[in-house]
Amino acid sequence: MRIRSALTAVAVVLAGLVAGVGSSSAAGSSNAAGSSSAAAYCGITWGSAEKSAGTLSDAPLTEVRTGRHDCYDRVVFEFAGPVDGYAIGYGETWTEGEGLALSPYTAGGALLRVSLRAPAYDDAHQGTVPYAVGEHVANLLRYPTVRDVVFGGSFEGYSTFAVGVRARLPFRVLVLTGPGTHSRIVLDVAHQW
Repeated sequence: MRIRSALTAVAVVLAGLVAGVGSSSAAGSSNAAGSSSAAAYCGITWGSAEKSAGTLSDAPLTEVRTGRHDCYDRVVFEFAGPVDGYAIGYGETWTEGEGLALSPYTAGGALLRVSLRAPAYDDAHQGTVPYAVGEHVANLLRYPTVRDVVFGGSFEGYSTFAVGVRARLPFRVLVLTGPGTHSRIVLDVAHQW
C-alpha cells in the first residue's frame, strides 16, 4: 500500500514537472511557429492561385528562354513590342486553339496553363511562328522545379504554353520592358513552399 502511494505521489510530481515544461515549451514553440510562418522559404509569399492581367497586343512572341535561380526557376516569354496580357494558373489539362491536349506531352507532377495575350506569329513576316505546336521549347536538365515548356499554339492573337513543374508550388508573374522596344512576361516558380 505504501509503495502504491509513493508511486502515485512520484507520478503526480513528474506529471506536474512535465506539464510545467510542456507549457513553457509550448509558449516558446508558439513564438517559434509564429516567426517561422512569417519567414517563408526565401521570403517567397507568392501563392499558387491563378494570376491574370493586361490586354491583348499584336506584338509577336520572339523567344522563350529559361533560367535557374537560388530560390526559383524562371521562364521568360519575350515579345517584339509592348505586351502585358496573360492568364496563368494550375490545371489538369491544357488545350491549344485547335484542341490538342498538352498534358500528356508535358513532364512534371503539376501543370501551369499559360495563356499570353499576344500572338506567336508575326503578320509582317507572312505569319511565321517560332515553334511547332507540341514542341518542347526548353532544355530543363537539372532544373529543380520546372520540368517542361510545351508550345500549345497561337490562335486569334493568343498564345498558349503548358509548363510542367515538379509539384503545385508558388509562382509569380512579372511584366518587364526591354531590351530595347521588346517586352517580357516572366514566370517564376519557387523550388518549395
